[in-house]
Amino acid sequence: MADPTIESLVFLDENEPEYSEGLTDADRCVRGQPEQRTWHHFTSADDQFFAGYWEADPGCWQVSYTEYEFCQIVSGISILRDKDGNERHLRSGDNFVIPAGFEGQWEVVETTRKIYVIYEP
Repeated sequence: MADPTIESLVFLDENEPEYSEGLTDADRCVRGQPEQRTWHHFTSADDQFFAGYWEADPGCWQVSYTEYEFCQIVSGISILRDKDGNERHLRSGDNFVIPAGFEGQWEVVETTRKIYVIYEP
């Protein structure tokens, strides 16, 4: 592979993403069955690093992370709970990392959009 150059940069607002949408898997849902949408902009050559936008409608579902994920909430309101019931309200402008191994629930209170950057070891 050639050395990366300025042409190798991926600007999310200038890149044509892979778009997907679908209902949250019913077996993971706690409340409702929200639709989720993804605008996937980047996958590394080794399939371990990903970036794009994600959005979901109101509802609540179980989460179990095998990956590390950086999130920046762009709009909406969500609540992230750990398996012990501790929770954190997430709003526009919040930036955080979810560590691999995290289990709990993601609840979307108001349609939420985030930028995601994922590392899957």
